Amino acid sequence: MKRFIPAILLLAALVISVSVRADVEDVRVWQSPDKTRLVFDLSRAHQHKIFTLSNPDRVVIDLVNASNKANLDGLDTRSTSIRSLRTGTRNKTDLRVVIDVSEPVTASSFPLAPNDVYKNNRLVVDLEPVTQTKVVAPVKKDDSYSDNKRDIIIAIDAGHGGEDPGAIGYGRTKEKQVVLAIAKELERLLKAEYGFTPFMVRTGDYYIGLRERTAKARKANADFFVSIHADAFKIASASGSSVFMLSERGATSEAARWLADKENESDLVGGVSLEDKEDHLAMTLLDLSMTAKRNASVQLGDSILGQMSKVSKLHKKQVEEAAFVVLKAPDIPALLVETGFISNPQEARKLGDRSYQKKMALAIFNGVTSYFRSHPPRGTLLADKKGEIPVFSNYVIRSGDTLSEIAVSNGVGIADLRRVNGLKNDSLKIGQTIKIPNS
Repeated sequence: MKRFIPAILLLAALVISVSVRADVEDVRVWQSPDKTRLVFDLSRAHQHKIFTLSNPDRVVIDLVNASNKANLDGLDTRSTSIRSLRTGTRNKTDLRVVIDVSEPVTASSFPLAPNDVYKNNRLVVDLEPVTQTKVVAPVKKDDSYSDNKRDIIIAIDAGHGGEDPGAIGYGRTKEKQVVLAIAKELERLLKAEYGFTPFMVRTGDYYIGLRERTAKARKANADFFVSIHADAFKIASASGSSVFMLSERGATSEAARWLADKENESDLVGGVSLEDKEDHLAMTLLDLSMTAKRNASVQLGDSILGQMSKVSKLHKKQVEEAAFVVLKAPDIPALLVETGFISNPQEARKLGDRSYQKKMALAIFNGVTSYFRSHPPRGTLLADKKGEIPVFSNYVIRSGDTLSEIAVSNGVGIADLRRVNGLKNDSLKIGQTIKIPNS
């Protein structure tokens, strides 16, 4: 008889889980270029069913033993695929949510557990048009130029967005809004600059997964990826601008480690399905190849820091390192720019000011364009105008560097590094400057 007790307990647990009611307490809508996202706040974790119907097109969500307490009248569904949202009762106790859509869509959904930002369980529903128009990204070969030369493509990533507000500072200033304003100003400046084309990773108030951001930059054939942030720290007095690159060995400071941990939690807040494991695996395999552009990231960072020092205090005068997931683009120089600490009242006021946002965007612009004028990629308009490409770039030895690692990360041979620098062996000194042949 005892062998049946676990089965009885399991059945009882299932009955109890179904009998506990779940309320829909709030609903939010976010629109991106690719999809419409709905987020339902639930009073508890709850199972659901989702399916689509045609003639007319609609999406149906069923929740057993649930009710709706959200006000749906205030939802702004303009510029989305949603025509209307309505609820009804099924079987006297169940909740049915019907989303009337203006075109055929594919519907996907996934749950999110409570976190530091959202105390409720959430149900995320994504609606993607079946026949959506794909956004055409810039390409590295453009026949519109008679000499077949191309622009340098800069991928601009405004951190956070949508469900993920990022850090919230003095006066309820939201990081996602500040960094999008700076990113759009940087985009405007690059559009007007000869030889450059900007690519905006995020163009509005919606969330994009950390891995997807670098994937978008790679699909756009970007020459450089810059992620813009205005983060918070556990100490309100922390202040100043910083530039980070991807660390291979660990964070260079406690603040760097803390900020990276907070940024890497964004997918838990913004909403990313755990079903994307194959894409994550593919990116992880790419990570293993490591970038041959690490040295370029350091020099780009130094150039940006030099310009930002004219606008704001620097938190660190050198490029810091930390394990930011969003920087894992193996074949693109990538940096994360912290424009300031929004948790600092004085800096939060500045970051919320439109004129200061423009100054910060101009500093990043000057740092990026200054670097690429000196180091234009092959086949670009700036390289053609310059007349020649630098044969060497300089690299300053840091703690833990080895000649073999430097050779691999820059795509050159160890023998070439020894020959160019007149090295008799592989020993290096911290602070030593060596020449690296450009690939």
